[in-house]
Amino acid sequence: MYETFFKLRSKPFDLLPDPRFIYMSKSHKKALTYLDYGIRERSGFVLLTGEVGSGKTTLIRDLLDKHYEHIVLSKIFNTRVTSEQLLAMINDDFGLAVQGKDKVTLIRDLNEFLISQYANGNQPILIIDEAQNLSAELLEEVRMLSNLEASTSKLLQIILVGQPELREILAAPELRQLRQRININCHLQALTRDELEQYISHRLEVAGNITAVSFKPESLDAIYHYSRGIPRLTNIICDFLMFLAFAEETTVLNVEMVNDVIGDLDFENYHWTEEAGSSDNGVTSNSDVLPDVRNQIAAPELQNMLAGIVSRIDSIEYNITDRLHTALKEQDKRLVVFQATVQATINTVNTNMQGLNSKLHELGTTVAGLEQLTQHNEKDPKIGFVRRMFGGDSLPK
Repeated sequence: MYETFFKLRSKPFDLLPDPRFIYMSKSHKKALTYLDYGIRERSGFVLLTGEVGSGKTTLIRDLLDKHYEHIVLSKIFNTRVTSEQLLAMINDDFGLAVQGKDKVTLIRDLNEFLISQYANGNQPILIIDEAQNLSAELLEEVRMLSNLEASTSKLLQIILVGQPELREILAAPELRQLRQRININCHLQALTRDELEQYISHRLEVAGNITAVSFKPESLDAIYHYSRGIPRLTNIICDFLMFLAFAEETTVLNVEMVNDVIGDLDFENYHWTEEAGSSDNGVTSNSDVLPDVRNQIAAPELQNMLAGIVSRIDSIEYNITDRLHTALKEQDKRLVVFQATVQATINTVNTNMQGLNSKLHELGTTVAGLEQLTQHNEKDPKIGFVRRMFGGDSLPK
């Protein structure tokens, strides 16, 4: 709505996990390096954790889209399932038939698929998002999948992605074997105050206009205080700020506007509980970030329901971006063909214009000659018709 007013190509603070907008903080760069190493070395298990909205899904998507070839992906988002359902979802995402098959058959089909992919030089990767929702029994089932291996390497790379509580779950004694197989272990920290300022500028620049708005220093302090440096929460606040600035027809964002947005969104009550601790600098640190409003609900059934909704929303966001990415690639191909066609047409027109100019030049020379001859003949009216036609001066008189 406000893109035209601010001279932007797109919304800078959209909530979709778009890799174009990814900002590499110090923590993101470190995690990216670890993940890259784990994938290239085909490490059995990779663990990536971070707060809700810290950019875990976007980071993995950016990594897999830009850096590798021969990757075959299976992405699992719904983790509140049974063992057989989990296997069926994995096989289905790899493109295998699952209808009417029992657990033993599903495992056999998966093993045969992985062997064939290994023989073809492909690298199958299983990404399990929201892995903190997996029970200990399901995590053990996932560990068993890592036993599918060739003589020299693992047949399946497994990346577990989840919120910080996943680490607590993995610390359980019964998951010691899985814990020992995690070769790459990284955690996304929240943005620092300086990184948050750079993050906002980066997204405005990618959206098409880094000077679309200016933030007063105290307004950035307020955004950092309320968002705790979490990218998704920063996006929520800044998107509403842009809308408010558009409504007020201003490009300067001050702390009063931030407070208005926080009040309208009931931000503290909706996104954070009241028990949030504070760090020494007066701003809540990443380790003190508290769970969202779901954890205030006493009934486990409601907690499970809300967690399922959140997982489904993340899945929809990821799939929408996936389709958008494919559509943009197709559009790029069409644009290349269109540009080539236009250039070929321009070349043809230029060639025809050169030919036309040559003809016009020849015609101009002929017309000039006739005009000269006519002027000459008019000076000597005694010259007859034949002499005028065939060059009167050259004929004998």
